[in-house]
Amino acid sequence: MKIAQVTPLYEAVPPKLYGGTERVVAHLTDALMDLGHDVTLFASADAQTKARLVPVRDQAIRLDPASLKSDLAAHLSMLGEVLDRVDEFDVIHFHTDMIHFPLFRPYADKTVTTLHGRLDMKDLPGVYARWNEFGLISISDDQRKPLQFANWTATVHHGMPGEQYLFSPKSEGYLAFLGRISPEKRPDRAIEIATRLGKRLKMAAKVDAADKRYWEETIRPLIEGNPLIEFIGEIGDHQKSAFLGGADALLFPIDWPEPFGLVMIEAMACGTPVVAFRCGSTPEIIEDGATGFLVDTLEQAVAAAGRAHLLDRETVRARFDLRFSATAMARRYLDVYGDLLARRPFAEAASNDVMKPLRPLGEDRSFAALA
Repeated sequence: MKIAQVTPLYEAVPPKLYGGTERVVAHLTDALMDLGHDVTLFASADAQTKARLVPVRDQAIRLDPASLKSDLAAHLSMLGEVLDRVDEFDVIHFHTDMIHFPLFRPYADKTVTTLHGRLDMKDLPGVYARWNEFGLISISDDQRKPLQFANWTATVHHGMPGEQYLFSPKSEGYLAFLGRISPEKRPDRAIEIATRLGKRLKMAAKVDAADKRYWEETIRPLIEGNPLIEFIGEIGDHQKSAFLGGADALLFPIDWPEPFGLVMIEAMACGTPVVAFRCGSTPEIIEDGATGFLVDTLEQAVAAAGRAHLLDRETVRARFDLRFSATAMARRYLDVYGDLLARRPFAEAASNDVMKPLRPLGEDRSFAALA
């Protein structure tokens, strides 16, 4: 198939430091190429990809040193570029929320839109009701709850390339927190869990400008003077295997409807179990007692973090390989693309030579078979 992947422009593909959506797009694009498909990536020029790259901005927005820049203008320019080439593709896969809806309404039947963020916002229902011809992909079943009426066509969990993360058969006796310093991520809970256990906690996290006050007034005072806490700051992909692999457990003490949570499967790829609060997507990702523990209270979290080292790390990695590899994700999306193409008029599909099987006959690559 000829597939276009259209990514947000806030981070490079993949991101140089923190970033989720663009990282997923990078891994999906490369996995689709490895499976033999013809993929074009619309992204900033600093993207690293196996696909054909159409650069639509000189660099990703967040690390661009320019003091004045317009993210709206950048994304509209990209959508214009995609629109000029719309006839070149069998499937156009958008990862840009809803910004493309008005422009691509005549071509909605050849698009797939994955929603990567939270959906419990005031203005969203009107948008997804008005442009309901666009097929939507959720990244967890829980993500759909605020917009259950929307045109959902599938849920596809994220995946990562297993070879990017080194399996660590033994930990080094500390707990880990990886992500962003913000109220909904609850780093304060992570600090309290470690402090109650008397265990070291390493925190690799970014501090956004919007969360600067929370950092200064709430989190920094909890870290300073606490010998158990080591704040590392923001890290890149090349540092994650050592950071996550050395931990007894990753603490994921969130307090918001997390749509997915990439860091959970990154930890699993290293063989590291996850202690996660039962919130948002976590019950779909963590297999309680196998790849980590699901908890409802701080007391349960402390107890779980104290026994996480008893879980079998090889089992944790094996479940990652089965459920959350980049190839598993790409195959699930190929099922989605195939369903999209099958709904088109037969004559159009035949003329574009897209009616050939997407997988060998008899081979079951459904989520049920992978899970």
